[in-house]
Amino acid sequence: MTQNNPWHHSLSLAFVEGLYSDYLRDPASVTADWRAYFDAEGGREWGGPPTLGPNFAPASLFNPPGAAARPREAEASAADVQDRADQLIRSFRVRGHLAALIDPLGLPRPRHAELEPAFYGFSDADLDRRVSARTFHGEQVETLRSVLSRMRNTYCRSIGVQYMHIDDLHVKRWLEERMEACENRITLGRESQVRILTKLLDAVILEEFIQKKFLGAKSFSLEGAESLIPLLDLAFEHADTQGVDEIVLGMAHRGRLNVLVNIMGKPAADLFREFEDTDPELHMGRGDVKYHKGYSSGRVGASGRTMHLSLCFNPSHLEFVNPVAMGRMRAKQDRFEDPKGDRGFALLIHGDAAFAGEGIVQESLNISELAAYRTGGTIHVVVNNQIGFTTTPCDSRSSTYCTDVAKMLQIPIFHVNGEDPEAVAQVVRLSLDFRRQFKRDVVIDMYGYRRRGHNEGDEPSFTDPKLYQAIARRKSVAEGYLEHLLKLGEVTREEAEEIGRKRRAKLEEELALSRSKAYVQPRDSQGAHWKGYEGASEADVPRVETGVERAKLSTLLEKLGTAPDGFHVHPKLERFLAGRLEMAKGERALDWSAGEALAFATLAVEGHRVRLTGQDSERGTFSHRHAVLHDYQTGARYESLNHLSPRQSRVYIRNSALSETAVLGFEYGYSLDYPEALVAWEAQFGDFANVAQPIIDQFIVSAEDKWNRLSGLVMLLPHGFEGQGPEHSSARLERFLTLAAEENIQIIVPTTPAQIFHALRRQVVRPWRKPLIVMTPKSLLRHAKCVSPLDEFAQGRFQRIIPDAAAIDAAAARRVLLVSGKLYYELVDERERLGAKDVAIVRVEQLYPLQQRDVEAALTPYSKSAEVVWIQEEPENAGAWRFLVARFGERIDGRRFRGLSRRAAASPATGSPASHRIEQKNLLEQAFAAQ
Repeated sequence: MTQNNPWHHSLSLAFVEGLYSDYLRDPASVTADWRAYFDAEGGREWGGPPTLGPNFAPASLFNPPGAAARPREAEASAADVQDRADQLIRSFRVRGHLAALIDPLGLPRPRHAELEPAFYGFSDADLDRRVSARTFHGEQVETLRSVLSRMRNTYCRSIGVQYMHIDDLHVKRWLEERMEACENRITLGRESQVRILTKLLDAVILEEFIQKKFLGAKSFSLEGAESLIPLLDLAFEHADTQGVDEIVLGMAHRGRLNVLVNIMGKPAADLFREFEDTDPELHMGRGDVKYHKGYSSGRVGASGRTMHLSLCFNPSHLEFVNPVAMGRMRAKQDRFEDPKGDRGFALLIHGDAAFAGEGIVQESLNISELAAYRTGGTIHVVVNNQIGFTTTPCDSRSSTYCTDVAKMLQIPIFHVNGEDPEAVAQVVRLSLDFRRQFKRDVVIDMYGYRRRGHNEGDEPSFTDPKLYQAIARRKSVAEGYLEHLLKLGEVTREEAEEIGRKRRAKLEEELALSRSKAYVQPRDSQGAHWKGYEGASEADVPRVETGVERAKLSTLLEKLGTAPDGFHVHPKLERFLAGRLEMAKGERALDWSAGEALAFATLAVEGHRVRLTGQDSERGTFSHRHAVLHDYQTGARYESLNHLSPRQSRVYIRNSALSETAVLGFEYGYSLDYPEALVAWEAQFGDFANVAQPIIDQFIVSAEDKWNRLSGLVMLLPHGFEGQGPEHSSARLERFLTLAAEENIQIIVPTTPAQIFHALRRQVVRPWRKPLIVMTPKSLLRHAKCVSPLDEFAQGRFQRIIPDAAAIDAAAARRVLLVSGKLYYELVDERERLGAKDVAIVRVEQLYPLQQRDVEAALTPYSKSAEVVWIQEEPENAGAWRFLVARFGERIDGRRFRGLSRRAAASPATGSPASHRIEQKNLLEQAFAAQ
């Protein structure tokens, strides 16, 4: 090669950079001449890739295509041939997927010169030269032609694999041995082949049946990707051999009905009844469409063991169910003390356009290896229709594959032709074995197509006429596989027809049942762990005492204020711990941090698991919690909340990734499978909860109404106007109040440490399970007046409304201010400054559910002539005002009712601290102004 050879620079750079990366990890992984070159360039101490100079020509680079053939007398040495053969093998491992026949539509793929022998200077005669196959098949020697055949069969048939981005050489070698030894092909017996054929026929026949019996109805059919059904069947059967007990599935609407009936075991009669929609009175104002519904069942495997399957309910918002399913699986693993994930895993079914397009996919992948969210690996199955509604891949992603985002993880990605069911079977088994071995995610990208439009009423040929002309000419995957088996003589057409006849007859029976008077509507249940919990009206739930014996509280506070012997506490935290000891002795009132910690501690020693995650939640955004102490000299961690009692439940407080959507979705999923635990998510600032709005809207506030699913999730949202600007002031209280209906959630704004203590305990102790939205304080965390004596924790309960504690003549009050949050303390200070004895201040600590009788009872001491004023820091169009005036009107119990606030604004708060102070001063002046 010479300096003027254009191939020298343009082709070699990427190739050499790949080799250099291998060299940095393990010098022995590259050939001797490359190793010598890299050593000469500075080796492992050199930080950058090698510069390819004009005279660079190690033996592993050779004449490119089109270069003059080497004369036989100048033929390369055996070592040179071996080096080139090794590079050919490596190219198949790196780029073989680009030539794999993974598209069932057979659309042409670009040729890649790196996968041709001539690229490495091999002539056809050279293919009969014998080389060592040591890199993939022991130490045997075989012809280059044989090596080439093995590489093409392994990487370029119906399976394409991306795995060379994985850094761990052991993982790569494991994959290579599993794939190359069998040429990425599984050997199936007749029984397995007939099982695959049966599942394919099940899938095809159900879709045909629905289309004929319910003409024009939306079903989001699986046609074109029917191999998903045998894929799942094979996955669950192999999982049974691995001792798996639980699988949680998440998927969107495409193919969901088929999965429900043919995998989950939902009776077809139930599905057909939903198509008929003959019970409207059962679903007035509630329920969901049939292709969003979930299902749980027990599946008996070949081993005789029963595996529990749970398909999550899912909204139309694609991919947002992913972290929910992951959270559910983590809860199951924690319950059964399965930290490695041996007994269960999540399986997520994605669409190609959504996997590439929705950011929640990246967030979910990112948290998969974090200790707080690890589940031992999720199986991802992409049903690749090669289209998203009407949008083709060239308009929906910038990457080669829809799965390229998954390369952020150290995991393999298997692309497989969905019309080759036996290739699908190979990939399924390999994927489950990989997860079992390495406890990591794995991705199966199953290529198919969408035979119909986005839904059954859509006409896809409007926008993709050529594609859909080609699709119309294709036979079903079941018919194609049957022809394959007929050629092998493994099955007869009569056997296949008999399978189909029985399946159709069974569906007819189910349809008749669904239309008969004998049909019984199935009862929906959340499962055994939810026995004893309810979601009725709060008024029907007995009020519970949440106080704890004072001596017990003192003992717990003492432990919370003590570090182990030899532990070097940060000097600035010594006062923090000393304060806890003073609180334990009753010498000092408890602050917010202590009140919260006592809630966690008392629940833990009573046997309730506590889980809290969020950005900076270990320390607390405002440095108030310090649930995890770090040794000032060694960095060692100490969590006093887990050293309270030998028999306590675990308190798990962890920092999260810089993510709201995936983390909140995960914690919501966790709460679905652990109703007896306190499960909480904390926003860094309450404003940031709006990033996770789909989880709030589509799951947290509506799941009970849509799917009859309860949750006790707690959301801690720092809220309060303190001059920190538009994005650090408001947790958007008004949004939650707008979403509040039918007692679907609880919204509180506690103003004392005792109140947060009782609220968190109430969330677990009473059997009522509704999500709890808490507007938590910021400045009050250290406010001198925001404290509670120990006695307030030992007795009583959460107070929905707190009456005015000041010694004023209630009958003489001209005005009653209703307020929530830290503004209460500012109003008290202003009243003291003015000496105003004619204005009462009543705190509304629970804004929803808010019973009118509770408000009227709080106003009873005051004259009917006194006006009632709701005062808030938020602008008039935010906060609670509009919710309250819609709820009560212009009069409450005969008294005039009006509001005081900042003027309506498009942005929550000013960015100027000085302006904030002026606005706050004006608000306080109006609160006490004459009528």
